[in-house]
Amino acid sequence: MKRKHSLLAYLCIGIGIFLLLRELRIPFFVDLYSWQSFLIVIGLGIIIHSYTTKAYQNLFIGTLLFGIGIHLHGIKHYSFWVDDWSVYFIIIGLAFIIRYTKTKKGFFLGIFTVLLGLLFLFSDQLSIYTSWIEPIVSFLERFWPILLILLGIIMLKRK
Repeated sequence: MKRKHSLLAYLCIGIGIFLLLRELRIPFFVDLYSWQSFLIVIGLGIIIHSYTTKAYQNLFIGTLLFGIGIHLHGIKHYSFWVDDWSVYFIIIGLAFIIRYTKTKKGFFLGIFTVLLGLLFLFSDQLSIYTSWIEPIVSFLERFWPILLILLGIIMLKRK
């Protein structure tokens, strides 16, 4: 029997723990009192819900929120954290791959997106070997939101 409100229950538990730790002001958890950590909690709640109810299509959004939360938390609190827009491609690709483990859909798109993110992330170091790709990368770095818009339109048109 599926529980109708289990996602809401997991989110309430996670948010409750988050707010309780915030009120108790435990020194170890001081860095976790931020909206970035809130994204992590929501992502974890959705991931746990996906696995317990076998609604694996929600793994993508849960992993996406969890990954973005970790990335934004890392940017805020750790000086060594990579702050580059290409990390979002890697997070999206990993979300596709994690969803693939249960739904068997999106593996190649996930691999492609991760590789694309890695290409953009290391494009400065790779430009020594691939100088022909530099104009393409610089164009995409400037106008990559257009790719997201086109991807969204394509996804809306597909059935």
